[in-house]
Amino acid sequence: MTQTRRGMPLHVKILIGLVLGFATGWILQSQWGAKDENLKNLADNYAGPIGQIFLNMIFMVVVPLLFSALVLGVSSIGDARKVGRVGGLSLLMTLLLSGIAVIIGLLAVNTVRPGDGISKEQQTELMSRYGNATAAADAVKKAEESKSAADTILDIVTSNPLKAAVDMNILGFMFFALVFGIGLSLVEAEKALPVKQFLEGVFEVALQIIGFAMKIAPYAVFALGFKAAAILGLDALLALGKYAGLVLLALAFHQFVVYSFALKLIAKRNPLEFFRQIRTVMVTAFATSSSNATLPEALRAADKEVGLPKDISSFVLTVGATANQNGTALFEGITCLFLAQMYGVNLDLGGQMTVMLLAILAGVGTAGVPGGSWPYIAIILTKIGVPPEAIGICLGIDRILDMSRTVLNVSGDITIAACVTRLMGDKREAAMEAAEAS
Repeated sequence: MTQTRRGMPLHVKILIGLVLGFATGWILQSQWGAKDENLKNLADNYAGPIGQIFLNMIFMVVVPLLFSALVLGVSSIGDARKVGRVGGLSLLMTLLLSGIAVIIGLLAVNTVRPGDGISKEQQTELMSRYGNATAAADAVKKAEESKSAADTILDIVTSNPLKAAVDMNILGFMFFALVFGIGLSLVEAEKALPVKQFLEGVFEVALQIIGFAMKIAPYAVFALGFKAAAILGLDALLALGKYAGLVLLALAFHQFVVYSFALKLIAKRNPLEFFRQIRTVMVTAFATSSSNATLPEALRAADKEVGLPKDISSFVLTVGATANQNGTALFEGITCLFLAQMYGVNLDLGGQMTVMLLAILAGVGTAGVPGGSWPYIAIILTKIGVPPEAIGICLGIDRILDMSRTVLNVSGDITIAACVTRLMGDKREAAMEAAEAS
């Protein structure tokens, strides 16, 4: 009997492409110099477009995928009260994990104090060498244009869902999909069936397009890794190594310790087996730096690999792609406190807690795209008396940190989905036992 030959797994190909891209970019930068025109040409005109084509192929189906997945998930749950239970449990798990992230961030920053000991001269040098003046200015401008609480609510309860989709107002568009799904669940089954079949078709087509994109993923992440390393170089990480190392350590602790406890105690799952099942999701999140771009693979893995029910996983993962940003909240809090230390702004425990809580709230509204957190960081900095332009110091090494916190965001979504599934299962069993007893 002939044995079927299995090819190399996709996540291994993506990881190899990413490592080779980083290595090639770093080697060329060390040989040619960071300001070499040929290197800049390779990064901007060749590697950049290749990576962007891959991201664009994924982003082009985010809106139809998100809409179809969320509507089908909500309508499959059916009972609006059940939607409320799933949403309530998801919110409870999000607040629990975010609260733990606050404690981790506070302990980490106050123990290591990464911002101490950096002189004004070193600040200027870091800003001039690694700061992205354009990106910093854009983030500050967006921070200055921040909306009031009333306007934010009106953006969520949007009057024009198509405009919300075009403007990437994901929360507003998701609210429309949520209401649409509840409405669909209340329509007669015969009349609702064609709509559900159409949306199921849209969902499957979107997954096929994602499949096309994933075929070029190893080459695309090589290009993305190459561009990041060619621009940054190894010395950028070393210059801000204390801060970057602290962020990475805190993210890793939350990922592999806190999530493991949640999986073991609440979801009743083996954490090692769980992380093995979502390894392609984690690699995709790391490569793309985008929760939205990783959503299709997360939905597939939750269904095929982890074995979560579609009605719960579709709801939790689509909402979580924007609303559950544990990694981003942890990163934003540490970054703000780091810059406060660097600029000599002394915050008491209450002030630090305020920063971390603001970071959690900002994480809810952060766009699930690369660099989406910086305008919110600029807003928080203005509230604590730190010049918002200071984010330019950190922007130079943000790529590797963005990749890492996206892994935590996406892993957290599936972790919460697994926990909610278990908790809802317990409620179902209790309801069945009560019905039998009566």
